Amino acid sequence: MANFFPSWANWLPLKLLVIASVLGAVVTGGIWYYFTPKYTNVGYMPEQPVPFSHAIHAEQLGMDCRYCHSHVEVAAHSNVPDTQTCMACHSQIKALSPKLAAVRASWEKGTPVEWVRIHKAPDYVYFNHAVHVNRGISCYSCHGQINEMPVVYQAEPLSMAWCLECHREPEKFLRPPSEIYNLSWRPASAQDQLAMGAQYKKEWKVNPPVGCGGCHR
Repeated sequence: MANFFPSWANWLPLKLLVIASVLGAVVTGGIWYYFTPKYTNVGYMPEQPVPFSHAIHAEQLGMDCRYCHSHVEVAAHSNVPDTQTCMACHSQIKALSPKLAAVRASWEKGTPVEWVRIHKAPDYVYFNHAVHVNRGISCYSCHGQINEMPVVYQAEPLSMAWCLECHREPEKFLRPPSEIYNLSWRPASAQDQLAMGAQYKKEWKVNPPVGCGGCHR
């Protein structure tokens, strides 16, 4: 009796298995690479209830970050400014601007402005703002050139791998205490940064954790 299938069909299951394995590896690799914070969160720029511009307040007017984010040096979490902070200026400056309608409504009703949160670590991650800024890490390192942003967006992935880059080699990021909130400051060269960072690392006894227990508590 003649064979119903041609001889080449004997290899068909193996070929299909190889093709499926290759496609599975490609899909898995693509998901692993592209479905990370670097690609899914970077650039996230939600619409806010008030069109607040850091480019105007921080860059043009030279306002210090700590005027609005007043708890950043003493608390684990950096605070978003309350309505009273906004109205300290805007009760007189551009007091009737339609762009500030949500702020005026908040002030009159005693309810907070419903800001949309942008930068957020997962619930299983412990992050302390005060520890970082008090040991030479600038706002710029995590938030990017936020003083030039008309609309705030997430500039860095805030992923575990990204955090570990700094924890493993903090000398690449440490800066003088006087320049922590100067987001336009840059070292003269990469060599100067490493020399300066190494000095601060030694003087301040900077030894960031790289084990799981450092951030996953």
